[in-house]
Amino acid sequence: MLTARTVIFHGAGQPFELAELPVPAPGPGEILVRNEYTTLCRSDLYTYTGKRTEKTPTILGHEITGRIVSLGPDTPAQDLEGQPLASGARITWAIFASNPESALSKKGIPQKGEGLIKYGHEPLTPSHTLHGGLSQYTLLRPHTPVLRLTDAIPVSVAATLNCAVATIAGALRVAGDIKGQTVLVSGAGMLGLIACAMSHAGGAAQVIALDINPERLDMAAHFGASLCLYAGDDVPARLAQHTGVPNPVHVVIEVSGQASAMAQTLDLLAIGGIAVWQGAVFPQQTQLNAEKIIRNLLTIKGLHNYNLEDFRAAVRFMTHHHQAYPFERLIHTGFSLEQAEAAFAYAVQANPFRVGIQTD
Repeated sequence: MLTARTVIFHGAGQPFELAELPVPAPGPGEILVRNEYTTLCRSDLYTYTGKRTEKTPTILGHEITGRIVSLGPDTPAQDLEGQPLASGARITWAIFASNPESALSKKGIPQKGEGLIKYGHEPLTPSHTLHGGLSQYTLLRPHTPVLRLTDAIPVSVAATLNCAVATIAGALRVAGDIKGQTVLVSGAGMLGLIACAMSHAGGAAQVIALDINPERLDMAAHFGASLCLYAGDDVPARLAQHTGVPNPVHVVIEVSGQASAMAQTLDLLAIGGIAVWQGAVFPQQTQLNAEKIIRNLLTIKGLHNYNLEDFRAAVRFMTHHHQAYPFERLIHTGFSLEQAEAAFAYAVQANPFRVGIQTD
């Protein structure tokens, strides 16, 4: 019987378990994938440290890329773009699978649709297995959105497509047309740098990065940011000095997840500006100036995960731009599947942009 070497998470503060799990043959609508690489998303680290809670035991890891082993009966033979799916094809897949006929899916919110499962977030049972990246194999469930990838994209970068890159593609969709606009990216971590690059490539007139970490701001300059601001400075004054006008920002992409930043960056928006909030994925409160939101006609939109349009946009962007920006520099490599616990510990202690695990 084929087995998968798998790392099982039992809860914050508990040791990981390295186990061999049976690999089932793919059923109707399913795809068996041999994982090649997994990167540790910030939400993985929140689960690992207990900042957020998942049902356990589970297999963590949802930023994954791999190659098709086999297709189950009645599985579509083409991806979302009409490209053929067959054994050996290199693919990425959405973080979610849900009923495409459900009401929310038809509204363009399949990440909240009926029958939802999320890779890297599911409880592990004998009948519900191989759904996370910290394993040699993933069994893709029916209705999982799949896209083929070119081999030219580095494997570590390809792993980030179905979470970090697609999430930012969603933010820019929600923000609307950014051509000729001033975009401020609040938080220059992994998501923030991708937001800088995608805004720059998307024709923004100016991309401004805001963070408390000078090293991250230095990196933002390599990803299309024309102005990098330290959050501890008088940011409104610096912006006014640089642009010559008060409130010069048309779009804020907020990925720091800090309540203070969410409130403060609203004060930088021009009349009619829009803020897209994505970073706050655990409970917290913030205070807003309701009068200013009303009088300045500001819009605040929250976005969790992404839809199929965003997923396609992410792959298209990286296919065309993976050499234009130094994405590989963001991934700290060198960990094997057996070293998963050390990889998590390093990610928490050193706080790199991403830690990668070679699963194959």
